[in-house]
Amino acid sequence: MADLKRQLGLLDATMINVGTIIASAIFLVPSEIAAQLHASSLTILVWVVGGVVSLLGALSVSELGAAMPKAGGQYVYLTRAYGPVWGYLFGWTSGVVINPASIAAIAVAFATYLGFFVPLGPGAVKLVAVGSIVALTALNCIGVRPGAITQNVLTLLKIGLVTALIVVGFALPGGSVANFRPFWPEAGVGRLLGPFGVAMVAVLWAYDGWIEACYVGGEVKAPERTLPRALVLSTLITIVLFCLVTASYTYVLSPARMALSPRVAASAAEVTLGAKGAALVAATILISTLGANNGIVLTAARVPYAMARDGILPRWLAGLGHVHPRLLTPVPSLVVQGVIASVLTLAGTYDQLFTYVIFAQFLFYAMACGAVIRLRHTAPALPRPYRTWGYPVTPLVFIAFAAWLVGNTIVEKPADSGVGAALILAGLPIYLLGRRAPLG
Repeated sequence: MADLKRQLGLLDATMINVGTIIASAIFLVPSEIAAQLHASSLTILVWVVGGVVSLLGALSVSELGAAMPKAGGQYVYLTRAYGPVWGYLFGWTSGVVINPASIAAIAVAFATYLGFFVPLGPGAVKLVAVGSIVALTALNCIGVRPGAITQNVLTLLKIGLVTALIVVGFALPGGSVANFRPFWPEAGVGRLLGPFGVAMVAVLWAYDGWIEACYVGGEVKAPERTLPRALVLSTLITIVLFCLVTASYTYVLSPARMALSPRVAASAAEVTLGAKGAALVAATILISTLGANNGIVLTAARVPYAMARDGILPRWLAGLGHVHPRLLTPVPSLVVQGVIASVLTLAGTYDQLFTYVIFAQFLFYAMACGAVIRLRHTAPALPRPYRTWGYPVTPLVFIAFAAWLVGNTIVEKPADSGVGAALILAGLPIYLLGRRAPLG
């Protein structure tokens, strides 16, 4: 009987994370941040702080990934630390709701920017988006290596294009050091805490994806070394890129002009390159969104696959307990994920679903970091090839930030949060059914 094969190296795992983190946010979010903070120092500092928080999460979860290198990532960790119902709630929320909605949203963004080069109407945008989902799903059904190689190529291209945007901004005429003014806002520190917090929410969403490699833990070679290195290295790479590209935007536009430009990357590139700048940004976002979706398609299907192997979801999702004998991929899980994402794309409901349940992502991140602490006490004999640097401060600081983020979302968007909680709990009947009788 075939099972998942360990065939992903450090480059593969790192590119999965980097490619998933860098989607479309860095090309759009800096405008929202500048509108909140009005000063160049803070618009860059918020990316540093958000990156450090994400790094603390990566350092913490690396201990779990090295100790339990299995398909499903957080599903496995939460099940071990808190019991099967918590692993299930994560798997249901992330594998059945969040990830398909994310795939749909990113696919539509890809098709929308393709319209820069090939005119597309609203209906055609949806069809192209679905076509990209089908193509990426088929690619990752064929084998792990084709999906990983595609991810490596797209992510390296993406890094190169983002680096080009940075160099163009600083090297070509159009920018000025004077645009960094005001360097620090006139408002006192007390009045900055609220806006800085709002900006931090956007930044933490932009860094989301640093955990993706854990979902393919069962396919990573030497996971006790590779997973921690991949999580930390990918987070550091994105911190550097995000801070530098924001500084480049600021050098060209100034915080005031950034705040007025929802397409901040295109606006900055147009100043230095003219009409060619818009084409460069559109091409960068095309590669970026395609690479991000490939990473999600590749990794996210491992969550329902792991749940199906445990009998919590129908076992045919895991190929009746085994992967495809020749392709060595969880084909049923990949296909079902692609079908759900395609339906959401055509129905146009992905944005609402994503808004409703995305706050839960950081709730589960906090629980994963809490699992590091809990398992130190309840499972001291668990092999830990890597132990969290800075323990217990590292997971505790991340938990505090995640709790604040979830609480702020609930306060600011109580209706959306309520609907999201209802969607999460809606999966419980399936869990209870699976407990009573095997799901075949």
